[in-house]
Amino acid sequence: MRGICTLANDRVYDQVIALLNSIETHAPGTPVCIYPYDDNIDRIAAEGDRRDTVQIYHNQDSIKAWDTFVRSAWDSHPTAKKTWQKVGSSGYHRVGTHRRFCAFDGPFDQFLYMDADTLLLDSPDIIWDRLATTDFVVYDFQFKQPQHVYDMTLASLEKRLPNRYLETGIFCSGFYGSRRGLFSPDQRALMLEYLQAGDAELLYPLAPDQSLLNYMVMRGGLSFNNLSLSLPKDRITGNSVTSSHFETQSNALYDKGVRLLYLHYIGLSSRIFARVNEGDNVDFPYRDVFLHYRYLHAPNTRPSFAGKPRPYNHPPSFMKRALSKLGGV
Repeated sequence: MRGICTLANDRVYDQVIALLNSIETHAPGTPVCIYPYDDNIDRIAAEGDRRDTVQIYHNQDSIKAWDTFVRSAWDSHPTAKKTWQKVGSSGYHRVGTHRRFCAFDGPFDQFLYMDADTLLLDSPDIIWDRLATTDFVVYDFQFKQPQHVYDMTLASLEKRLPNRYLETGIFCSGFYGSRRGLFSPDQRALMLEYLQAGDAELLYPLAPDQSLLNYMVMRGGLSFNNLSLSLPKDRITGNSVTSSHFETQSNALYDKGVRLLYLHYIGLSSRIFARVNEGDNVDFPYRDVFLHYRYLHAPNTRPSFAGKPRPYNHPPSFMKRALSKLGGV
């Protein structure tokens, strides 16, 4: 059975509704499994109850096993906790993000994982087609920024990791297709041995799930396909909200005439989406596309805005900065 997965809690409720509606539009009838980031999932669970195709993952044995594995993996890192403390994280940094790994134990033989801040904009058939012959399928350009996966300052890095992975095998953990059962308990135990023997220092601590997942795919020797490298050049599109040149047509996006498979609102805080849904006229790239899917089944409740929208990244006013320094806001 094939299905689509995401990771969520109630803080990203609005994004999840938009994602589910986009899946319903472009992959009708496809079952969806939501993995809980933490225990704050009351609204998400209620939404799952309302939709016949949606389930919440409740396998506590699987969740606890991955929790234990990830904590042990990062305990092996020589500087991770000091790095996390510098950015204000006590204990483990964004520890719930790794629960997306439960998809390797989950209900689907083949799955497409999508972050909650993504939208599906076309049929995912190309992912299923590639999974017929490949263990792991992605579609992104993270390989251009390997420093967000591995510590590229290590002199020994190239000797310890295959060049083919460093050059073309690095990927973003926000969108990928794979299959159940690729990481058995025995395989995880073996990977943990490698990490504890020194491999942990290779990992980039500030993207913990992404770094560890890349390592697992590499160390597991999985067959790998990045569509941004394997598709014909005239069929490749971008997928990030940071790209400003996409054209909107009928609630889809096009890159130089080619339709995007998905859009990732990467880097946008969930608070921005919440404010917009409360009627705050904050603008962000491709806002109308998000609002279309968010209110697909309730267009009459879609917020209306008056006046000129404020950019989501607009700098605070002088008065607000002054008050902030004085502790007034």
